[in-house]
Order: sequence, then structure tokens, then C-alpha cells
Amino acid sequence: MTGITDFDSLRRAIAENGERPEGPARNARAEQLLADAERLDVPLAVIEALGHQLKVYNYSSEKAKMFVPFARLLRMWDEHPEDFDEYETHTLHWVFKWMTAGMLDQPHIPLSSIEKWLGEMEHRYRLAGHSERAVRSAEFSVAAHIGDVPRAERAYTAWLAADRDRMADCHACELHGQGWWQAERGRDAAAVELWGPVLEGEFSCAHEPHTVLASSLLPLLRLGRADEARAHHLRGFRLVRPMESMRAAYADHVEFCALSGNEARALELLAERPAYFTDDGQPRSKMDFLAVVTLLMDRLTELGLGARAVPGPAGRAWTAAELAVHARGEAEALAARFDARNGTSFVGEQTRARMARRPLADRLPLGVRTAPKAAAPAAPLVRPAAVPEEAEASGLPALLARARRLSDGLQPHAVEAWAAVARAAGDTELDARDRAEIADHEAMGLGPGGAELFERAAELYAEAGDPGEALAARARAAYVRALAGDPEGALTAVAEPYERVLALYAEEGTGVRQTASVVMARARILMRPVQEAEGPVPARVLSAAEEAAREVLALVGGRADEDVRLAAREAEARAMLAQTAARAGDLDAAAELFGRAVDGYVGAGLPWFAVEYEARLASLAHHRGDAAGAERALRDALEHGGDHLEPPGRARLHLQLAEVLGGRGRAEEAADHALRAAHWADEAGESATLGAWARQMLGGLLLRLGKWAEAAEVLESALLDLSAEAHGDGAVVQAKWWLGDCLSELGEHRAAAERRLEAAGIARHWPEQQDHATLAHLAAESLSHAGLLAEADAAYARAGDLWRSLDATHGLVRSLRARAWLALRSGAGVDEARELMASAVTECGTALASAADPEAQARLTGELGGTHRQFGDLLARSADRDAPDPAVLGEAVTQLDQAVAVFTRLGPGALHERADAELAAGWLETDLARPAAAAARARRVLTAYADAPEDDEQAGPRREEAGRLLRLTEKG
Repeated sequence: MTGITDFDSLRRAIAENGERPEGPARNARAEQLLADAERLDVPLAVIEALGHQLKVYNYSSEKAKMFVPFARLLRMWDEHPEDFDEYETHTLHWVFKWMTAGMLDQPHIPLSSIEKWLGEMEHRYRLAGHSERAVRSAEFSVAAHIGDVPRAERAYTAWLAADRDRMADCHACELHGQGWWQAERGRDAAAVELWGPVLEGEFSCAHEPHTVLASSLLPLLRLGRADEARAHHLRGFRLVRPMESMRAAYADHVEFCALSGNEARALELLAERPAYFTDDGQPRSKMDFLAVVTLLMDRLTELGLGARAVPGPAGRAWTAAELAVHARGEAEALAARFDARNGTSFVGEQTRARMARRPLADRLPLGVRTAPKAAAPAAPLVRPAAVPEEAEASGLPALLARARRLSDGLQPHAVEAWAAVARAAGDTELDARDRAEIADHEAMGLGPGGAELFERAAELYAEAGDPGEALAARARAAYVRALAGDPEGALTAVAEPYERVLALYAEEGTGVRQTASVVMARARILMRPVQEAEGPVPARVLSAAEEAAREVLALVGGRADEDVRLAAREAEARAMLAQTAARAGDLDAAAELFGRAVDGYVGAGLPWFAVEYEARLASLAHHRGDAAGAERALRDALEHGGDHLEPPGRARLHLQLAEVLGGRGRAEEAADHALRAAHWADEAGESATLGAWARQMLGGLLLRLGKWAEAAEVLESALLDLSAEAHGDGAVVQAKWWLGDCLSELGEHRAAAERRLEAAGIARHWPEQQDHATLAHLAAESLSHAGLLAEADAAYARAGDLWRSLDATHGLVRSLRARAWLALRSGAGVDEARELMASAVTECGTALASAADPEAQARLTGELGGTHRQFGDLLARSADRDAPDPAVLGEAVTQLDQAVAVFTRLGPGALHERADAELAAGWLETDLARPAAAAARARRVLTAYADAPEDDEQAGPRREEAGRLLRLTEKG
């Protein structure tokens, strides 16, 4: 039994099926409903069931099935047009357009049949008195598909010139088609301009702005408008993802990722839609999809990732190289079928051109996590390293000169340059000095593990006749012991080189550079306990570190012009003094010394060394409440670090700057830096840690900017990695809270409720219950909007209990009022609704009676007035529209009068609320056949606004409504 017993039940079932997600299940139900309709023996029932079947086929992957129900509908129209009501007559002519487009998508349908069908459409539209606008639009589609540009241009012009009528496509769809043609003809700016009203929300429909957002991606990239392209991808993919019928638009998003350096995300998208590889219901979109798959796989192969495992057609495992061959063959075969049908080579040429497109951006950060998901298992994509500079150097002497130039100037990549020397030398016998420097720099690249190599370098420096540099190498060996966690051993190890180098320097047996290197190594060792301490630092430790730093300054101070290394030592020593001052609590001195250290590095042409201390300056400024100073220091750090910054450091600086800018109310700029932070965290392999923080912040900033869809995508991505263990439960709750807000704005109320309930479930364990109460209340709102009335009532009840425990009357009253409205909506009855609303009034009155603070009294008075107003509205709404009970309406008027009285006590500040309540009561007076009372209320409102200017946005509408009410009573 299907439960379809009459026409009404059939219509309800059709409406319910129309709300189901696109796909085979909805199509199968439509087929069953047609069988049910045929058993009713009502022609219009069959017509409506056929129309429904046609619609669900059109919005699915089984588009090829829609021709049969349409042919049957057309035959029924020709035989018995009287069986069609006005709506079904309109619908029959409307779907002519679907047939034309649908035939183009099917290469087995001859072009002559399509042209004949186009003529049939034109004939029937003329007979029905419709404009030729839709016909010319359909002709344009045919001409554009086969590559007949002159005919397409003529049809395009005629399309736009014809009058719009009921048969014209909606504005959104028309603008999409017009913009698509401009982009196809190479006029990207014109295309984006045409799409503007759709992108801005002025026009929309079931498939728009979905397709416009997808179509705009590459034009925006080509125009250099990358930020808009990113936003359109995040917003548009969210719309396309649940819609099975939108394979071509889905392919546009995959293509965008492939051409913007986001190949890993493109693979994730493929993994989400395995059926798209094989669904045959619409060959044209399958061809488009496979062409994009080919483009992506060729791109991966070009990057050296041809052997990577990738998602593909079910039934076997695929590598990128294998799938490239398969997808290319399938796409070209489909294109050949279209070209054979069309008698041109246009589709094949377009398909091959699409597969050969080149990247439009090296890497466009999207904000969402780029690490592969389980659905597309493989290691994260790694881009081939840039060709090292050594490859351009010719011969060992040139490499030696370059390495020495970089190391003497403390330039980046000196370690790599000496490694290149070592590789180039091979078995060549180098002198002891060269071998010493090779070993020295190799040790530097090993960090805490370089002690033995530093000792070997010391031996070679001694062999080369440079005892001072030998002692410096030994001091470096001692320092890396401190880095390895042995500061005491390091201090012991540096003692001898320190004493010896000072003696040697006094005898002029070595230079200031070597001496400073040893003295600085000792200072660094003494600084380690200061830098690593989590709590207070003993005075003796601070004193020893400060003394060592001052010793460096005494040795090199004023000699920065002689040697860049000496300038660096001086700057570092000042930074050490800044750290000891900060530890001692002298933040002003610390800031001044960090500033001098930064100036020293920048003045010496070593700005990248200043980055660490600019970050410290930013932290100090933030601690002191100097947001402008923090911003300035972080911007300097990013500028001075430039390309030398490693991804983790770059990510942290961008994240800090985003936080500072967000706190200063500059959300747009803050979002840009949070986006960059997420990108560099991914590049650093820290997606799950630093990247999650960045995405959480980015999502919150996008939410603040009203970019709900983008924020939702980013926050969902952040929640894949955020955890209470790694980030704290506060971060998880905040992300879910924000996501719930986004989903609510997007109308995804069930999902919003889920996220808000999840957040409330975590917050319920917190000592402070304000957030728990707020989240429970928000979840109740979402459940109500989702139509889950019983669940909403339970959630409001829970929120009410929490508000009561917090002595938060406003929240408690609002939860009671919401439950009253739910009771009315759910059919629980007016008595229960009345009781809940009365409880809200009582709670307000009780709280007001005990409130002592004037501000609290005013707020509670406003809440009481609003509750009386809602009570009156609820009672009026509960009355039978056809035969309202005068007693109920009278009770409603009483509540509205009480609202007026309460708002009057609040004075001029509540004038608008008072007028609204007065007008609501006035309309009820007319229902009660009391025109004099209604007129009196209207006059009171007009008097209240007598002195308000005509263009007052608040006064004007109320004055106009009062005038309408007064005129109605006078007519009566």
C-alpha cells in the first residue's frame, strides 16, 4: 500500500517528494506516484504526476529519462487540452526549453531532430501567444553548442531584444547564459559584470547562483581577482555539493582547484563523487567532468606525482597517470560522438583545449584544510623543490667563492652553499681551511646534533693555522650541548675556549671576530635558563646572563661598521639584555632594547635576523595594551623576514597580526592574514595544529563580515582538526557556535541545531553556565525553524532552567514566550500557550519588583512590555479566523493595553513600541466592531508622531498605518 487514496493525498506526496534530495530514490518515488495517479482515474492527477516525474528527472543524473513523460504529456495536451488546468498548461510550455537543452546533452539524438523540435517549440509558443524570447534563447544554445558563432550571435541578439514574458527563463538563469557566452568569447570582464546581480543576490532560483559562481571561477582568475575567485569557490561549492544534477558545475570547481595550485583539494572533490565517473544519464556533463579529470591528472603527472593513488571509477585502484589515460579516452570518445552528431569538430576542439589548460596561479590559498582525507588516501602533495642556485654555478672555485661570500655576510642559504661545495669537491683534495668551513657549516645545519662536527672543524681550523676560529668552533660545539638539554655541561665545555680566546686576543693572536664568537657562545649558554624558564628566574641566573651580554657589547660596541658579524653580535647582545629586562619585569627597558636590536640588524643589512625580536616587541606591546605598536612590529617582522621566513614562522606572524587587526575592528584585513596563516601552516605540515587555529580565527572573521557560506566551509574544515586535547574545549565550542550561526543564516536549521547542541554538550561541564544557557537557547531556535517542534520545546525548557539558575530573567522570559508560540504551532492548544505566556509575565513582574538598579529596571520594564505585546498577539493568532471568539479578542486587547501602559512608563525611548501595540489593538477593535475605540487609538498614534518629520524612517510607516486604520473606521 502506498497511502495514495485520492487526489489530495497524491498532491501531498508529490510535494513531499519534491523536498527530498536529488537522486535515484526521489526518481523512483516519482515513478511510483505516477502509477498511483493512474489508478485514480483522474486525468489531471496523471498530468501532475507526469510533470513531477519530468521535473525530478531533469534535476538528477537521469536526465535522459525525461523525454518519455514529456512526449506523453504533449500527446495528452493535443488530445484533451481541457484536462490541463492553468498551471499545468503553463508548465507544459515551460518545459519545452528543458527538452531542447536535454536533447543537446544526448549525442544519440540527431541534430535534425533537435532543429525540428526547436521549430515545434516556436510554433506552439506562437499559438499560445508567447514571446519568442525563450525560443531565441534555445536557438542560441543549439548554435553555441555546435560552434556556429554567427548564428549564435544573431540568436543572442534576438534573445535579448525579444520581450520578457512568463515563458522566459528567470533573470538569474538568463544572466548566467549571457555571461557564459561573453566568457566563451574572451570577454571575461563583461561576463562578470553581467553576473553581478546574481552574485549579489538580486536574482536567484533552484540552480542559481550555483552555476554562476562555478562559471565565474576561471574568468575571475584570468582577471587577477583571486580573492573573489576564492570566495566564489567556497560559497559555490557548498551550494553544488548536495545537488546530484550539477556535475558540470562540480567539474568547474575541480578545474578551478587544479588550475590554482590546489590539486590536493581537487582530489578530495573527486573522492566525494565517485558516481560522476560513470553516470551516463547526461553524456555532455560526463564529458565535461572527464575532461577536467584529465586536466587534473596531467597536472599531477607533470608535478612528478603520476604514481600517486587517486580516486577514480569504482572497481579498481588508480594512479594519476593511469586515470589520465582513461579519462582522456572517455572524454575524447564522447566528444567524437557529439561532433559526429553535429557534423562539426567544435566539441572535440573545445574538450581538448580544456584538457590542455595551464595553471592560472601557483598556489591560491583557500582557507580550508588541504591535507588529503581518507577518501583519497595518499601522502600530502609536495611540490618539487626549486632548482638550487648551485646548479647555475660553474666549477668548484665559483661554488667556494659563493659559499664564502654568503657565510661572511651572514646571508641565508650559506649552509646549503657549503653543502654544494662538499658535493662538488667529491674526491678533490681541499686545503684544511676549506674543509674546516665545510665541517663547520654542516654542523650548523645539524642543530643540537652538531657537536662532534664542530669539534672536527676546530681541529681543521687549528691545522689551517687559525687558533682563534678553532676556539670559536669549540665554543659552538659547547653551545649545541645546551641546545641538546645540557646547559651545565655546555657551560663547563665553553670555559676553556673562553679563557684561552681572551688571552689570545690580548696577545693579538686572534681578531675581534673570533673572540666575539666565543664570548657570544658563552652568553648564549648562560641565556638558555632564562629563555627556557616557565616561572620566575633566579636573580643570580639573570645577573650572569646580563653580565655575559654586556661583555659582548663591551667587546664589539661601536665597531658595527667594521664587520657585519660584529654588528650582528651587538644587536644580539642588546636582544639578550632585553630578555633579561623583561624577565625582571622592566617592560619599558625591554621594549627599548628590543627596538635597538632590531635597528642594529636592519642597519647592518640583516633584516631577517630582526624578525624574532620584532615578534617579541609585538608581544610586549600587546601585553602593555599598545595594539598599534603590536601591529607595527608584526608588519615589520613580515616585511623583514620576506622570503627567508620558514613556513611555521610565517604562519605564526600572520596569525598574530590577524588577531591584532581583528581586535582593532579591521575584520577584512584580519581575515586576509588569517587566510595566509592557514596557508603557511599547511605548507609547514601543521594543518592539524597551527592550521586549525588559523582556520578557526578565519571562520570567525568571515562570520563577522557576513560571509556565511565561506565561513561555514572554513569552520567545518577547522573542526576536522580542532580537539579539546590539542586546542582546548573553548576553541571547539567557539568553532561549533560560530558554525551554528553560519548555518542558521544559510537556512540550514537542522544542521545549525546539531552544531549548537554539540557545543552546548561541551559547555554544560563548565563552571560558568552562561554559554551553556545561550547555546541551548540558540539550539532551540534552530530546532523550531527546522520544524522539530517537540525537540525545540524541550531545548527551550532546558534553556529556561539554565537561565533561572543564572538569575537571568531576560533569557528565562524569552524561553517561556518561545515555548508559548511553539505550543500554538504544534497544536498543543491555546490553554498551554496562555499559561506559558502568563508565566513569562509573572517572571518579569517578580524580577522588576526586586530590581534596584535604574538601568536594570528599564530593561525589565521593556521586557515586560514586550511580553504583554506578544501575549496579545498570541491570543489574537489563536482565534478562529472565520468566526473569532470575541472573548479571546477582548483578552488580546487587554494584553495590548497593558503593553501600551508599560511602554508609556518608559517615555519617549519606547515611543515606537507603544505605537505598535496601540495599532495592533486598534485593528482588533475593528474585528470586535468597535470603530470608535479603533479610531481613538489611531488618533493617539498620529498625535504621538505629530512633530516627527515626514521622512522619519521610524515614524513614517506607523503614521501611514494609523491613517489607514482611521480611514477604515470612518468608512464604517
